[in-house]
Amino acid sequence: MKLGTGLFTAQQRPDDDREASDLYDEVLALSREIEVAGLDSAWVSEHHFAEDGYLSGTMPALGAMAAETDDLEIGSCVALGPLYDPIRLAEDAATVDLLADGRLTLGLAIGSNPREFDVFAVPRDERAERLADLVPFLRGAWSGDDLEYESGFHDVPTDVSITPKPTDESVPIMLGGGAKPAVRRAARIGDAWCAPSALSVEGVRKRVEDIRQVREEEGLEDDFTIYVLQHGWVGDSREDAWEAMRDGYFYLQRRYAELFSGESVDELEPERKRELKEQAIFGTPEQVVDELERYREALGDDLHFILRTYYPGVDTAETIDCVHRLGREVAPELE
Repeated sequence: MKLGTGLFTAQQRPDDDREASDLYDEVLALSREIEVAGLDSAWVSEHHFAEDGYLSGTMPALGAMAAETDDLEIGSCVALGPLYDPIRLAEDAATVDLLADGRLTLGLAIGSNPREFDVFAVPRDERAERLADLVPFLRGAWSGDDLEYESGFHDVPTDVSITPKPTDESVPIMLGGGAKPAVRRAARIGDAWCAPSALSVEGVRKRVEDIRQVREEEGLEDDFTIYVLQHGWVGDSREDAWEAMRDGYFYLQRRYAELFSGESVDELEPERKRELKEQAIFGTPEQVVDELERYREALGDDLHFILRTYYPGVDTAETIDCVHRLGREVAPELE
């Protein structure tokens, strides 16, 4: 099992008086520490027009992370595919991949927030179709001299050559989403699928089983990676770990509730807080290993787990300590 972390969002809580540039310096510092700790991957996330400055520039951030690291897989978990101009995304992702010497994984999903779609002037009811159109467009842009794909949503001549090309002819494309159509779309056109944090171990297992069945039925034999995303923390005790992550975790989830609904959320309901605590993986290294082993038992060894340990407002030194404990005391037990 591989183990990564993130997801960098560069959000600024109201009680955080740092400059925005300090938050991005923190992203780069943590990227370096994730590599030093021996973890496998580091990830960014994307949203737009958020009052707290939620990271919107995935490709610039990943380009900077590429320059700060040597061996670490870097990626978007996830970029909002329907909101992108496909040519610019093909160019920018290939550029990042070249800067990273082939270490980029491009994670994409359909998006949800109504305001984002309204401002970008993208019909929200077309988001699934636009993502399904984007993936072959990217592959066509990265292969050969000419585009080799005619988009159903963008008027781009197929005799144009989009440059640069990625390091190894293509960038692995990971697709997110937990609903059946999203899972099956990932199985058919993606190189990987990422299980969202809301899914239980059994929920992930059922979807992975569906993915394998779809790929077998359609004769798809290329490598396919399963990523699993979950929130967590490593501490001296279960209580200490929860104390360290709780406020930033609940803040993040409140902001997500606003982004997904398009409505203001002043406070999470007590029942929702209980659900979130039950979902998270936190505690001593031994307790975290035990929880991760449940996923390995259900899904097998060929799994890339992204334990999300970056929370708005949490002290950088505390996050670095958590990352190093993941690398020193958790990852070796999963090999």
